[in-house]
Amino acid sequence: MHSLMRVGAGILLSVGLMASSGCGGSGETLHLEVLPPQQPVQVAEPEAVKIVIEPFEDRRADKHRIGMRTHLWGGVTNFNVTGEKPGEVYAQALADRLRASGWLDRSWDVRVAPAGSAPTADIVISGQIFEFAANAKSRMFSTYITTSNKLTITARNNVDRSSTSRSLEGAQTDTVVWFSEDDVKKLMTATVKDTLDRYLADTTISQRAVRPSR
Repeated sequence: MHSLMRVGAGILLSVGLMASSGCGGSGETLHLEVLPPQQPVQVAEPEAVKIVIEPFEDRRADKHRIGMRTHLWGGVTNFNVTGEKPGEVYAQALADRLRASGWLDRSWDVRVAPAGSAPTADIVISGQIFEFAANAKSRMFSTYITTSNKLTITARNNVDRSSTSRSLEGAQTDTVVWFSEDDVKKLMTATVKDTLDRYLADTTISQRAVRPSR
């Protein structure tokens, strides 16, 4: 009898703990740092091509957040990126990637600057963000997380006044038992990294300009 009571108490405690992980939300906003970490390649000097990346234009309908967590017992917790500007996040993430190991697995001379501030750059990269979302829905015993983005990246080449544009979109999902905001952060970071990986796979540098790779 005592053993059965202990088992029953343990089950109730587990249920209580798991349910509490989806308790009501207060409407607060959590700010997430989603810049992908970089592993620099061993290159003595960056390529002698000057690249400027402009903050991407945010064309999302709702610019106040990137998503929310819907709690099991009601209420929400909002998500946003650190600085609350996804366009700056994407520009910085791409710059970090190019400095570390961009096209041809080389490092590049790149900086982030406001639009129109670098007329002498060899290449100017800009973008438009149409979707940049992270959402979580708490259920009994688990939380379902989704992240997605949709954007266009354009490279303008000074050498011949040509341009190259790529439209990219992607989504990832995960289900966790014990929810943490780090779960959303990791999934969103992975989504940003995947988008940049695909952009660099679709393009290359040739004669001081960005060209389609195929």
